[in-house]
Formats: sequence, structure tokens, C-alpha cells
Amino acid sequence: MAEATLIRGGTVVTADEERCADVLVVGEAVAAVGVDLPAPSGAAILDAGGAYVMPGGIDPHVHMELPFMGTVSADDFLSGTACAAAGGTTTIIDFVIPAPQQSLLEAHRLWRERARKATADYAFHVAVTWWSEQVFEEMGVLCRDHGVNSFKHFMAYRNAIMVDDATLIASFSRARDLGAICLVHAENGDLVHRLQQETFDRGIHGPEGHPISRPPEVEGEAANRACQIAAMVGVPLYVVHTSCRQAMEAIARAKLAGHRVFGESLVQHLVIDDSVYRDPDWRRAAHHVMSPPFRSPDHQQALWGGLQGGTIEVIGTDHCTFRTEQKALGTHDFRRIPNGTGGLEERMSVLWHHGVGTGRLTPREFVAATSANAARIFNIHPRKGTIAPGSDADLVVWDPSATRTLGSGSHHSRNDFSIFEGMRVAGAAAITMSRGRVLWRDGALDACEGHGRCVERPCFTDYARSQTRRNTHFAPTAVEREEFVP
Repeated sequence: MAEATLIRGGTVVTADEERCADVLVVGEAVAAVGVDLPAPSGAAILDAGGAYVMPGGIDPHVHMELPFMGTVSADDFLSGTACAAAGGTTTIIDFVIPAPQQSLLEAHRLWRERARKATADYAFHVAVTWWSEQVFEEMGVLCRDHGVNSFKHFMAYRNAIMVDDATLIASFSRARDLGAICLVHAENGDLVHRLQQETFDRGIHGPEGHPISRPPEVEGEAANRACQIAAMVGVPLYVVHTSCRQAMEAIARAKLAGHRVFGESLVQHLVIDDSVYRDPDWRRAAHHVMSPPFRSPDHQQALWGGLQGGTIEVIGTDHCTFRTEQKALGTHDFRRIPNGTGGLEERMSVLWHHGVGTGRLTPREFVAATSANAARIFNIHPRKGTIAPGSDADLVVWDPSATRTLGSGSHHSRNDFSIFEGMRVAGAAAITMSRGRVLWRDGALDACEGHGRCVERPCFTDYARSQTRRNTHFAPTAVEREEFVP
């Protein structure tokens, strides 16, 4: 890797501005942004003429080598971050998911070990899957000593990792006190469990039963409940993979009421509809089984409107890949099909093509949805998510005119299927740079094992204190009363 690199002649785009400028990288950081910057002696020169220079993408919702539903997802931290780099993403946030009764710290240690092979940077959310005094204490240790500022809660997957409302309230309250943010997978797990059984008993055993058993109403109810609980506790909330109008409207209501709620949707849900589950080819239909499922086109239109209007701030992927032989675990029972699809490599091209390419989004809005907003929400901005002196040199030279056809024959995932098979898109990463190192250039991938580093994320202590003051539903702890109340 050259000590210095000058990216010359491009249009620099961040969430805040768009201008013609050069970008000078020295070591792992951006050193300068300006017009006609001089090249230091020996610097590598990258020509970005006719292209955009953008912050590397941040996908805050991925699952690498996840043990789930009797198998383990196909992409590990090396292949997954290689996919990311090939598509213009330079940072991922994965999920540590402890088994019920498992130590959060022990699970976090296991995920950190798995991630050491990553070629791009990574961080972790930690799921709360059970509750006790031990979990209470370990949440504090994770925030204080390990740079974790976000905790995930599954409102679905009954008899596995689903938590009840009492656990939500306890965990949300602890996160509030720590200055952390809470995430929820919003589906009513009890309703899903019953609807799955009823659907199966009606003789619907194939993938078409999956969306029937998880209608928009179960997502909307859970999203609304999570928003209301978070508002009463006084903790910021991030609703992952919002897929339907009902859930988005719950987020919008909470925002209008003045609560700190963020909405995430997946690029897949913007462009793929529920007709895929009726494909006569079982393999193709099963590969689209994920939760929440794909929805009808009217929900897609609503999500685009939410993205344009600010109800949805972040576009992720929930990248969790399972090969055909793994999906076949549910050949005779849709309830046993491992839930998950890919999308990490394709995310930015698909969103550019269907968003910027159609006029739905501006380039600045694209950067916000794919990078800057996630960096701000999870407190790694301006280190990540922008291009400014001192920021990490996570950069993408983006060619808006490059075209390609997406498919399993050309992607870098270990999966043998692509849900974007045959989709023709315009807009792609010509160069992807992670902390000053070029990982992807003109179709060639240099997946340097171990280059990726764990990004620690400090908690929002000021926000926690302000919420403690204004919250009237849940009393602060004795320590808080002594510190904040006259």
C-alpha cells in the first residue's frame, strides 16, 4: 500500500455536499480535500475523472457465519467483507446473538474471534435473548470496555431467541441508563407461531406459506408496540428491516410524537415483491425465504416514499446467506427453511440504479442512506460515513455509467444463488479503498485477510442523561437521582 494516494478529478459527494475536488490519503486517513491538490512525492495517483468519490458504504445489518435454524450461514467474515468491498461497502455491523442463558461477554468473544479474518472493518450489535442480573451487568461491561453501544431484541422466533415485553422493558431501561440504542426485529412472534401452524395444517407446506404466516399486520403490531415501549422508557429505538406500510407508519407516528426512532429497510424489499414465493421452482422460491418476507408492490412504493421522506433513514441488507442444500432442510415444511438472503455486494448498485437512476434519490441522499446515516446513528461519524480530513480513508470511486448483470455466476458470496439473478443495473464501484488500502479495482478483488479492524462505538451519554431528565414513566436509578436531580 502506498504511503500516500491522491484521488484526482472526481466529484466528491457526502451527505452534506457535492463538489469537484481531489482527495489526498496519507496512511489510513484522509489528509485533505480540495481543488488541484499537489501530489506528495511518490504518491499513487488514482484518476476519478467522470466519477463520484463517496464515503465507503456502511451496512449496519449483516450476519456472517451465523448458527441459525440448524445450520450456519454460508458467508464468513472473510467472504462476507470481500463481497462488501466488491460492492463499495467498507464497514459492516454484525450481530452477536447469545443463546438463551449464554453469557453476553462469552458470545461477544466468540464473534470477535470469528471476525479476525475480515478484510474490511466491522463492529457488533449484541442481542439480548434473556434477562437476569448477569445480563444487566454484562451490558455495562460491553459498553464500557468493548465499544458496544447497541443492543438487539428479537420480538419473533418463539421458543428460540424471542424475548417478552418484560425483557424488552428491562433491557430498554438498562440501555437508556448506559446511553445505548436499542434495536428490534419487529414481528409478533406469538401470532407468527400460530399462523404458521394454521397455514401448515391447511396443507400449505411450501415456501408460499412463509408470507401467509407473516402478514404485514404482525410486523406493524410489533413495531408499534416497540415504539411505544421505547417512548415510555425513554430510549432511542432502531427498527430493523422495515418491510411494510404498517411498520413504517408506526415509526412515523413515533417520530411525529417527538420520540427518537430510526427506520431501516432492506434494498431487497425495495425491488423484489411477494410473487417470488409462487415460483413453481421450489429452489428459487425457497431462496427468497427471509423474515419479514417480501411484500406486495404497494408496500414497496410505501417504503420508497418513506425513504424519500425521512421515515426510513438507512438501507441495509440483513445479509445472511444459505446455500440450496441448507434451504432444503425445509423441503416439506416452510417453517424449517433457514431464513435469509444475500445482498451485501449488490446493495449500493441496486439502490443507485433504482433510486438515483430513476430520480427518486439524489447522490447526496444515496450517501446518507448507504453510509452517513448509519455512521451517525451508531456514533462512528465523522470517523466513518464522510470524507473529511482525519476521517478513515474508506472511499469509493463510483462509476455511474458502469453497467453489469447481477447473478450468482459473478458475485463473491459463497452462496450458490442470487435473488437479483439477471437484474441489469447501472452504477458500480470502480475502486473501493478501506483505510487507505485498495481492496477492489476495476473488477479485481484483493481480499486481504485480517485487514479489517473492529470499530468501537462510544455510547451517547449526553442523550441518556437528557432522556433520564425528561422521562416520567420509569424512575431513574439511585445513582441517577443523586447525579441529576437537585
